[in-house]
Amino acid sequence: MATETHDTVAGVCVDAGGSALGMPQLCADWMPNQIFWLLVTLIAIYFVMSRIALPRIGAVLAERSGTITNDIAAAEELKNKAAEAEAAYDQALLDARAEAQKIVNAAKAEMQVALDVELQKADAQIAAKTAESEAAIGEIRAGSVKSVTAVAKDTAKALVVALGGTADAKTITAAVTARMKG
Repeated sequence: MATETHDTVAGVCVDAGGSALGMPQLCADWMPNQIFWLLVTLIAIYFVMSRIALPRIGAVLAERSGTITNDIAAAEELKNKAAEAEAAYDQALLDARAEAQKIVNAAKAEMQVALDVELQKADAQIAAKTAESEAAIGEIRAGSVKSVTAVAKDTAKALVVALGGTADAKTITAAVTARMKG
């Protein structure tokens, strides 16, 4: 291939056999024409981009930037409102807890007063029952002492008679009474 020669026939690059080369863009005879059209195309693209496309892209970017800025400002405002709402909620919760504590304390105080009244009633009833019971016990003791005294007199009389003695009621009563006293 180093021995091939290139000629141009009617503006087409051809080899020695007359066949066209594979890549006419690389033909040196066409380079000035290609450079001219390249420059015209680049200048046309530059004017289209600078006059039409870039201003539209700039407007879209400016609009997006404005939208983002507005959205950030709205988000900040909503964040502040949320913080205020949370603070108000926390304060309302604290107030509600304090009110509930007051209600609980008032209910406890009422219940304590009612309990104290009921305890006083119960204590009075218990004292009355205790007095009644002590009176009944006193009567039972008195009755049992009389019964024990009577049984002791009868037993003493029976013993004296069983032992072969005679005893009068006055002597037996005096002996039983003396022994009961201690």
